[in-house]
This record gives sequence, C-alpha cells and structure tokens, in this order.
Amino acid sequence: MMAKKPKSEEAPPLSLINRELSWLEFNDRVLRQGCSPEVSLSERLKFLAIVSSNLDEFFMIRVAGLKQQYESGIRTADPSGMTPEQQLHAISVRAHKLVNRQYKEIRSAASELQNLGVPFISRANWTDEHLEQIETWFDYELEALLTPLAISSLDPCPLLPGLQLNVAVLIELPDEEGNPQLQVVSIPVPTSLPRIKAIGRGESAGVVPIEEVIAACASKLFQRGRVIATTVFRITRDADVSVADDDAADLLATMEEAIITRRRRSAVRLEISSDADPEIRRWLIGWLDLSSDDVYDINGPIDATALFGLAADPRIQSAEPAWVPQMPKDLHDSDPLWSTLAERDILLLHPYESFDPVVRLVNEAADDPDVLAIKQILYRTSGDSPIVEALERAADAGKEVTVLVELKARFDESRNIRWARRLEDAGAHVIYGLAGLKTHAKALLIIRREEGRIMRYAHLATGNYNDRTARVYSDVGLMTTDRRLTLDVSAMFNLLTGDSEPVGWHELAVAPTSLRDRVIEMIERERQLSTPEQPGTILAKVNSLEDPEVIDALYRASQAGVKIMLNVRGICCLRPGVEGLSENIEVVSIVDRYLEHARIFYFAGAGHDDTFISSADWMRRNLDKRLETLVPVRDPRCRQRLHENLRLYFADNTKAMRLKSDGTYAPVKSGKKKSPVRAQETMYNEAVAAAIASESGRPTFRPITKSD
Repeated sequence: MMAKKPKSEEAPPLSLINRELSWLEFNDRVLRQGCSPEVSLSERLKFLAIVSSNLDEFFMIRVAGLKQQYESGIRTADPSGMTPEQQLHAISVRAHKLVNRQYKEIRSAASELQNLGVPFISRANWTDEHLEQIETWFDYELEALLTPLAISSLDPCPLLPGLQLNVAVLIELPDEEGNPQLQVVSIPVPTSLPRIKAIGRGESAGVVPIEEVIAACASKLFQRGRVIATTVFRITRDADVSVADDDAADLLATMEEAIITRRRRSAVRLEISSDADPEIRRWLIGWLDLSSDDVYDINGPIDATALFGLAADPRIQSAEPAWVPQMPKDLHDSDPLWSTLAERDILLLHPYESFDPVVRLVNEAADDPDVLAIKQILYRTSGDSPIVEALERAADAGKEVTVLVELKARFDESRNIRWARRLEDAGAHVIYGLAGLKTHAKALLIIRREEGRIMRYAHLATGNYNDRTARVYSDVGLMTTDRRLTLDVSAMFNLLTGDSEPVGWHELAVAPTSLRDRVIEMIERERQLSTPEQPGTILAKVNSLEDPEVIDALYRASQAGVKIMLNVRGICCLRPGVEGLSENIEVVSIVDRYLEHARIFYFAGAGHDDTFISSADWMRRNLDKRLETLVPVRDPRCRQRLHENLRLYFADNTKAMRLKSDGTYAPVKSGKKKSPVRAQETMYNEAVAAAIASESGRPTFRPITKSD
C-alpha cells in the first residue's frame, strides 16, 4: 500500500472542476444530441426526454444534499473551492440556461411533428369538434379519476407527491357573509392514463397533453366557485434520505420507512408554466418555501419525459435500422456452456453482443442436476427479471441459492424489496447487503460437480443483471473458470454472507479495502517506469472521475511524461491540459445511441500490459462506501478486444467531445484528411461481421488503420 503524501504535495483545490457543474456539462452534452440535426427526430426526442429525467434525479439528490448542507450552517468549500451557497447559485444559473435551451428545441421539434402529422393542438386552436370530443372524454372517463385538493385552506395541507404533475386552479368562492374569497386548489394529474391524448379526425387530428384537458374543463369540478385561472406545476422533493443500517435490526422495514419518508421531504424545485397566473405563482413559492433560484418557468409541456412516448410513434420513426444485439462469436454452437467456458474465458460486449448468454448461464445452472449452488449479487434488475425467475426455480429444486439483494439501490428500493421477499419464499438465502456499505459489485458464481471434483464458474461485469438495460447500456462482462479468480469470487461471497474479515486476494481488488490502492499503485508504476524515450501509457474508461487521490496520482503521472487518455462519460473533476500539471492528459466523452457504462483500464508501461474491468467508477463513494471489484483480464484474446475498443473510443471524431481546461467541452474535430469514426457504430458493425463469420465458419479480417 502506498503511503499517503504530505498535504503540501497535494494538488491545490483550484486544479479540480466542481462536481455538480461537471455533471450539468454532461447533461448539456445529452442535450446537444437532442439538438443535433444529424440525429433523427425520434432519437432527438429521446435525448430531450433524458435531459429531464437526469435533471429530476440531480435535483432530488445533489441539489437536495447541498441545500441540507447550507441549512445546517456548513460554509466550508468543496475540493473545487466552492461553498454550498456558491454551488447552489452556480447550479441555478447553469440549469436555467440548460432548461431554456431544452424547451427551445422542444418547441422546434413540435413544428417537425406537425409536418409529420402529429401536431400539438393548443387550446386557442381547438375547434368545436375538438371541444366536443374533449368534453365527452372528460365527462365519461377523466372526471371520475380527479381529486381536487384545496391546498390553500385545508389544515393540515394534503401531501402533493414529488414529480407528479398538478393543475392549480384559482377559484373565487363566497365566504359565510357572501364576500368573494380566492382559494388555490390543486388537481393531481392521474398517472394511470397516457400523458398524451389524441383528438380530432382526418386533417383536424392532433394530440393534446392531458393536463391541458383538465385545465380546460376545470370549471366542471367547481359548481359553487368561479374559475379565475389555471396553471400547470410540478414539485421536486428532497429524496436524499440516508439510512444508517449499521444497527438496523430489520433493514427491510427500515428501507420501507425510508421510502415513505422520502415522499414527505421538503421541496427543492418548482416547475411552473411560464404564463402562470401571478397569484398562483406567488402562493406556491411561499407555500413551498422556495426562492426565485428554485423556480423554473417552463414554456412547453412540463416533464419532458412524456417525449419518450412520442418517440415511439410509428409516424416519426426514422429509417435508420435498429441495432439488433448479436450472438457472441465465441459462443456460437456452444451447447452446453460448461464445456466452452472450461476451454477459455469469454468476453461479452453489450449491447452489441446479446445479454442472452448471461440469462442462459443462470437458466442452465438452475436446471442442471450437477450444479450444487448459485451465488449472485443483484443491485438493479428488470421488473420481470428472467434471472430472478431462474434463481427461484433453482431454490425450489433444492439447490443452494444465495442472493445478495442490495436494498439501498437508490430509487429501486421498492422493487428490490419485492425480489428479496420472493426469493426468500422460494427458499433462497437472501442477504440485504453489508452494514455501512452499498454492494455495487456485479458477480455470479456457480458451483458444479464434474467427474468427482468441484468446478467454479464465474461471471464478473461492469453492468447490472438487468436484461432490459443491457439492451441500451454499453457494458462488459467476463465469463471465466480461471481458478485463482473464481477462488477470489468464492471468498468474496463468503465475506458477504459470513460476517468475516477481508481476505488476501489472488486476483481481485475489492473496495473499500484495496481497490483505490491498486489503481494508484498502477498509476504510480507508470510514473516510475516512464522515460522520455518510452513514456508510460494509461488508457481508462469510466463513467465518472471525482476521487481527489486518483486525480492527484494522474496529475503526478502526467508531470512525469506518462501519456494519459481518459474516456469519461459524465462527471470529470480532473482539469486536463494545464501546463505543468496535466498537459499530458486528454479527456473525451461520448454521448450516443447507447449509454456508455463500462469501466475499463489499461496500463502499458515498459512492456507491461495490465488490463482490468471494474464495477467501480473513480469516485469517493465507489472507493470508500461501496463494495466494488477490480477484475484483471488475463486471456490474451479478451485483452486484445478491450484494447481495440478503448482505442476506438479515442479515435471517435463523430460523437466525441473533448474536455477543455476551463471545464467546458468542444466537439472533437475530424480534420480534412481523417475519415469519420463513430465508435458505437463501428463496434456494432464489427459484432455483426463476427456473428456472420461464426455462422459461416469463415474468418474475419480487420485491417490495422493509422488510428490503431
């Protein structure tokens, strides 16, 4: 283990980019895809929707956490030199600018939708035919689902859930003496109905948001009062609820209580129609105890995640062919999997290659009479998970099934609680995680009896056991029977289930005990071995880079001449290209059709070739507060595939953005002499070619280009 450096040697705070502002820059890169004329309309709508869903979580967790710090009197600066108050103000300025640009693009997209026969029809343009249809639908279906809440007069005030759309109605009612009195009533928009309602026929056909229908028909709900004005709004609440589980006797009950608590937390953001009635606006801001920085005036449909539904409309689907996941070439005609895995390691590159082999591995283990035990970590999984069904079947069959279900996976707590109970009912041993830590590692271990001996089969990955997200997340998985590695995986499960001390690992590095040390050790090795004639090389791909110790190690390596290329999808607090500090570091980010999610590391100093995949980003939370794994990839064929893909990410000149030293991003220029390179498209085409060649039995030939 490396000794910690004296404080005087550490990089000064201003060498780091603020984490929250870096995240907003990431969401800006998502927005750029939503604004790009080179992206099809359906894909642009998805990116515009993702911007909103990303911001929802950002405000619920990151902004809420900063508000908690400020209200607790914390005035100390973060590693970038900003206090909570300064961060909140800077976030508000940047987020307002981002949202305004997002809705400008949404309004532009609405014009394109109209040209394609999917027009949004504003209330001012409703015809008598539209009004008749809307009122009939309201009277016979919608009204029965509505519950007006007199939020300005009821005591205690009804709870309005976070992220639910509401129609605020300002009504004039007579008091006991007959004098007019104003009252604010909120009508929650039902979530059981589609957000978008089709109206009209033929040339008059179009769509309207359901909240506009409610606003237009609100007077039908108030026979005694007169409707003065209506406004659409949405509240975002603090969801940053921490659970001190070290002493929790019943973690299941504790998490259920935390979920309920989250619903009653204070507001951190108000989204409201830009043409809102001033009286409604003033009352809501005061009622929610928010400042003007927390209010977002929306000129368009609040909660743009509704665009996901429009993006699926066949009328606007692009002619661009779907990218269908391919069968991995190494698993063609591998039946059963056991014999193939006994011969060699298998590297899976999702979603270019199908996630089906992972599901198949668990299914075969569940049904194979020679399989004695299955052990697995489930952090997030799909709503109808075939993996959970296979584990239930295995437990029902009498196999030893042990599953760690991480109940503290944020926003998946309720789903994971249901899975935990189902697996327990099936007879599986269910562990709810480790006290004080989230278990974020992705690991599966299968114990099988073969010819009188025990064989261990392991699957280790960068992504979750979620068959749905595996179609859109770019991840890496490794199937192996390597004895030293599978023994480590077995020891890790014993650590999880046996309340034991960490062991000495053969191959794995495990957070929070050794993963950061191993990463810094590898960076330090590159620094020590680097010479002007043969500089060290570090290629790394992560989702986020925020850990100050890792960043400081990278800075020192850069100063020693190590060539460092980082592919960081989201947050990057490292400041590249600063003379005397980081001039040998290049940072690029790719936002494309798939969400980049893999973590891959390559260290190649002085003839060494060490390659790893990991469940962990280079963030303090991953390295200090989560159980994570760093997995060496030893098989030469698997390493070569990872090297090629890493270099492809840095050759991308179509979707890549380069981080500048001021914290902003600029497109990577392709140059006149360079052909366009789109990493994700190239990887998919290579997967298709490999699958075709495997089926035909013909070898593939890939030329080495200058970029290689």
